[in-house]
Amino acid sequence: MNLINKNDLIFVAGHTGMAGNAITKFLKVNGYQNLLLPTRFELDLTDSKAVKEWFCKNKPQVVILAAAKVGGIEANSKFPSDFILENLKIEINIIENSWKCNVKRLLFLGSSCIYPKFAKQPIKEEYLLEGGLEITNESYAVAKIAGIKMCASLKKQYGFDAISLMPTNLYGPGDNYHPTNSHVMASLISKFFNAKAKNLDKVLCWGSGLPKREFLYVEDLAKAVLFTLEKISSDNKLLYDEYSNYLGFLNVGTGKDISIKELANLIAEEVNFKGNIEWDLLKPDGTPKKLLDVSKLNKLGWFASTEISNGIKSTINNYSDNLNKNKLRSN
Repeated sequence: MNLINKNDLIFVAGHTGMAGNAITKFLKVNGYQNLLLPTRFELDLTDSKAVKEWFCKNKPQVVILAAAKVGGIEANSKFPSDFILENLKIEINIIENSWKCNVKRLLFLGSSCIYPKFAKQPIKEEYLLEGGLEITNESYAVAKIAGIKMCASLKKQYGFDAISLMPTNLYGPGDNYHPTNSHVMASLISKFFNAKAKNLDKVLCWGSGLPKREFLYVEDLAKAVLFTLEKISSDNKLLYDEYSNYLGFLNVGTGKDISIKELANLIAEEVNFKGNIEWDLLKPDGTPKKLLDVSKLNKLGWFASTEISNGIKSTINNYSDNLNKNKLRSN
């Protein structure tokens, strides 16, 4: 028996973002048609009064909080106050109003950056707050930790059915390819694709290329979200640590990592870039290694299914298609 049903009114906050869009599409494919998908113009998630009024009027039964201000190392370093303020406002407004308006299930999407910079590998859920954060995205991470704790606290104090998922680095259709605000996968795809198109003889990448990262195809995250909403109770024993403290969240990932240098080579090969790859050692590397322990979600029956080579191929094809569509529109 599923914990949600096809007739539930489901609010996907952040449905135009990469994760939210993939989740929305997957819900529809699986027969969930009663979706609430307000645009940013219709609902400003940072406006507490507007969000409260919207909840009172629309009365969602299930809420998926995929909305967030996101960006790469450069954006997080330059605009830390924007990242903490905007994300805290969104989380407080959505989570508190979900609880007050008797939403029956809430799922909050966090981020693997919540973990300590030098956490033991692979990273277990229990390692949260065991050490200092990576300074380049500390503000964003603190906001995400606050969201996790809001959900867990409401569950512990009031029995509110809230559960959080911590996805590793996401990539896939709908990613942000902005030259300074994008994450590593999108940034590299954009760089190599443009270098190939312009016949450049080299591509300059940030850092040393030595850090290792885990990447999750966004459609796999969408499957994990629906699996969690349908199958995993917020009372499940795997949401507690060994001392019976309630954690309230689960890691989502592939359980495999790859160095940034290896990733750059994969992307270069896929776009058929034959030039040199150079590394700017004056730029920060960020966390040296970040691999999630996904054994809890695996024990519950969910596994990532997209190999990174196939995911990169699909993402590059999507990026190319969108560029061609934009060119046609501008002509």
